[in-house]
Amino acid sequence: MSKIAVLTDSTSYIPKELREEHEIAMIPLNVVFGEEEYKEELEITTEQFYEEMKTKEALPKTSQPSVGLFEETYAKLAEDHDEIIVVTLSSGISGTYQTAVSAANMMDGVSIHVFDSEISCMPQGFFALTAARMAREGKPSNEILERLNAMKTNMRAYFMADDLSHLHRGGRLNGAQLFVGSLLQIKPVLHFENKVIVPFEKVRTAKKALARIEGLLDEDAGDNEALDVVVIHGNRPEKAEEIAADLKKKYPAANVYISYFGPVIGTHLGEGSLGIGWIKPTV
Repeated sequence: MSKIAVLTDSTSYIPKELREEHEIAMIPLNVVFGEEEYKEELEITTEQFYEEMKTKEALPKTSQPSVGLFEETYAKLAEDHDEIIVVTLSSGISGTYQTAVSAANMMDGVSIHVFDSEISCMPQGFFALTAARMAREGKPSNEILERLNAMKTNMRAYFMADDLSHLHRGGRLNGAQLFVGSLLQIKPVLHFENKVIVPFEKVRTAKKALARIEGLLDEDAGDNEALDVVVIHGNRPEKAEEIAADLKKKYPAANVYISYFGPVIGTHLGEGSLGIGWIKPTV
């Protein structure tokens, strides 16, 4: 057993079987419909979330884990581990990172390292998976954290929202942008920059937006096919399978995963959103 535990929050959306295979612990964020609060991944499935979204007029709200839940999770992991590496979603879009740090400062008897991935969804999961693999190999925490920081320079993720109204209701677009974007069928390609989600480029149709994202992947891939790639979808598993199959043909040496925009991130992007994330190996 590794002396270093790896913990990530639910917005990494690492498929459960992969998370269990690598013994990665998970702490959930919350999604709130009216008076009902659910811990994503535990109390509401992604499928149930998108069904609820279809029947509700008001946009659900989201909230971070409590300090107390972090403390409880740390204490449980500390029973079998000497150190904990915590990989959180970007501190620019959530207070989860700071809450994890605050809880860590309250703990004695275990060394806790909180890592701000500066991103979210499965690209965030790539950091956790790397940390778990290295911990299992017996690498020390300083070496693991050094690797994670190096990975940031090679991490890419681009995505598009199918319905601009979710971005508008979430404060990402103003009314004029929503009107013009919907009228012209504009599908903004989004990405993380300086820890926050910002538009990368405006594209006229979903097909062209996806082609643009795949083109960015081609530019980064070059002759090096040894990539970790993930296709991310908002309740569009068939489309994600199709894209993943095409990428596997194009990059036969790549590790191609399929993940999803779960309730918390799906609240802001909406159903039908698609994205592709990738990282070049650092070794």
